[in-house]
Order: sequence, then structure tokens, then C-alpha cells
Amino acid sequence: MANLPLLTRGDAGARAGVVVVGAGLAGLRTVAELRAQGFSGAVTVVGAEGLPPYDRPPLSKEIFTRPEPVWLSGEGYGELDALADRVLLGHRAVRLEAGDDGATVTVADGGRRERLEASAVVLATGAEPVRPAGWSSAAVLHTAADAAALRARLVPGARVAVIGAGWIGAEIAGQAAAHGCAVTVVEAAPTPLHRQIGADLGARTVPWYAAAGVELRCASPVTAVVDGEVVLADGETLRADVVLAAVGARPATAWLDGTLPLTARGALPVDAAGRVAGAPAPVRAVGDCADMEVPGVGLVPGGHWDGALSHPTALVAGLLGADVPAPAAPYVFSTQLGHELAMVGAPVPGALLVLRGDADGAWTALFVEPDAAGGRLTAGFTVDRPRDVGPLRKLLAGGARPVLDLARATDPAVPLRKAVA
Repeated sequence: MANLPLLTRGDAGARAGVVVVGAGLAGLRTVAELRAQGFSGAVTVVGAEGLPPYDRPPLSKEIFTRPEPVWLSGEGYGELDALADRVLLGHRAVRLEAGDDGATVTVADGGRRERLEASAVVLATGAEPVRPAGWSSAAVLHTAADAAALRARLVPGARVAVIGAGWIGAEIAGQAAAHGCAVTVVEAAPTPLHRQIGADLGARTVPWYAAAGVELRCASPVTAVVDGEVVLADGETLRADVVLAAVGARPATAWLDGTLPLTARGALPVDAAGRVAGAPAPVRAVGDCADMEVPGVGLVPGGHWDGALSHPTALVAGLLGADVPAPAAPYVFSTQLGHELAMVGAPVPGALLVLRGDADGAWTALFVEPDAAGGRLTAGFTVDRPRDVGPLRKLLAGGARPVLDLARATDPAVPLRKAVA
């Protein structure tokens, strides 16, 4: 898809620069792509945290084995100071003004404020953990500082209550139990990962908790968290030395409310080129703060590492007027309770589940819509079966929904690419 360029690759003047708001993976990748695709104008990066870009998955997946931040520069993603002309860490964006001829971002550093003008603004502000009202005593996990504070409290013998059996909750529960903590996970839904993979597949993960030494309580809504006590809806009170709220994250877009259109969950609605629906052309968004419209799939929520990694390529191509590549299939991975999980694609309501592999070992669940020739693939969920992840990502790239021969798809010996009808 071709676009009219918003930027030229060379520096066309004082307002020809780019301001990137966010110094995480999506922000760093955006700056790296600007340089890789030939943009030589001024680039300014604003980051609310006072740290250079670091990798967030190890915060929960490897909280004990990798206690220091995993710097993205050391992982081969580029050095922010070398790529950008100006880096403002510890500065928070507080106001955006945008029109068709450019944009201005006001940033605050303590009591001081500065206005940054640019031809384009890329919003890569990420997300922030949800901590319900009244739960101020509960810990959350999103930043390196959060991980350091939590790690110091997860000592052997500590009683730990994790609220939420989603990706983060399960990852921390397994890590803490293996470290000698007495862990209880409480989940309001009937099964773990209920929202992410549904009740049928979520039920298959239940035995993993006991095997990892974790007590699991599903269908147990929490009504209050006060001073190390978790009060359940049935009136029971769980006492804990550490309470972790792992009940989700929301886009860090509160400062944009009333300025730009937001989705129901507070995200910026974007297309594959990062253009924000209903916003002036100079405003783009990428990563956890954005929900992207994917052809053939619909609106895909941000909030995952792979989107922050891959989407900046298309965003920068759109800014420079180049062809915008088709979006990759949505992809989430998790290491939890002794298992490696991956979700590829976006399940649709009412999809049938087709299982391949050993139900008691490594397996893959395919989400399919019935079709005259078999089943139309919409998503796949793998457990300890990495051989299916790559093929799923290729089959579902760009919003594709290939039709599978279901008899062949259920045979784990048949490569997925050879099960296409």
C-alpha cells in the first residue's frame, strides 16, 4: 500500500523532525527504523522512566535469574543515544496539540515544562498495570522498579497471594513457588486464561498449578485488599505477606483523553501504518498504547512484546511514503508453570477447537470456523510444541485465514503447512 509521505528522508527544516513519546521497545524500534529507512532529520525521544530502554518479559518470566534490567542495546536493538538527536528520560508528556501541518508535545520534568515541535509525533507510551481502587497495598509488576521491589519480598517461606491467573499472574506464581514461597492464585473467572483462550483450553491448564506447588482458586472474585489480607466474595479472607495484583493493564493514554479518539479500553485506534483514526495526519501510534485494525481479523488489542517489535517497520514506512508491509499475525508467548505457551492469531467467537498432539504432553489447539472444504483457521494456541508456532505465524500473516483439511490438521505428524486444503 503506497502513501503520501509525511516526512522526507533528508532534513527539511526545523519542524521536519520527529518526536517519539515513549522509550520502551516500541519507541526504540521506531527510532531504529527511522534511521534504517533513511530518515536523517532530527529525532527526539521522551521517556517517563529514568532508564534507557529495557526488555520487559524477563521481569516476570525470569524475575530471580535475571535481576538486573535487560538493556535492549545489549540485545541488538540499537543504542538510543546514538540513534536519536535528543533523549529526554525522566520526562513525562502532559499535552499534545496537533494539526495537519505538525504537532507540539509539552513535556514535564518536575516543575519545568518544555514544548517540543515536530512534523510528526509517534505515540509509543505503552501501558500501565491495573490496580483497582482500594488495593493500594497490593504490589504490581510492570517496571524494573516494580520487579526489584517484588523480588526483595519473595523470600522462601513468604505467603504470596496472586490475584489473577492470566499471563503475568501465572508466570510469577510459578517462579515464586519454585523459589520456596507458599503461593495461592485467586481468579474471578472459571478457569485460568479464560479471557485469552477460553474456558475449554483454560481448564487444561488447571493441573499445572498443583504440579508446580501452587494453590489455585477459580471463580473467586476479590472484593477488597487491605494490609496483607485478600477478601473474597464468599467472605473468606486470605492472609499473605505479599499480594500481587495481576489483573491486567491499560494503555497509558490518560493524558490524551479528550485530545484524541480512544477505544473502549482507552487505546488509540490505528491502521497498519500507525495512523490514528480521526486524528491529524502527523499523529501516529504504535505498541501497547494502540489497537490496530488488521484486515480479515478486526481490531487487535496492543499490549504484547511482538507488536512493539514488529509494527514500527510499517509505521515508519507509512511516514516516509513507502509501501506498508502487511501486518504480522498477533502473537503472544509465555513461560509459566513449567510450560512454554504461544498464541498466534485472534480467535473469533464460536470458533471450533481442533486439537493436534498429545493431550497429556505437547499439543496445539486450532481455532477454526467451519467451511465447506474443512475449517478456516483463525488462531492457534500451542503448549510445549514450538514446531507449530512458525507455521501458524506464516499461515495467519496479513490477516489471512487459510482453510485446513481437518483430518490432516489433527495429525501431529503432518506439518501444518501441508494441512492447508
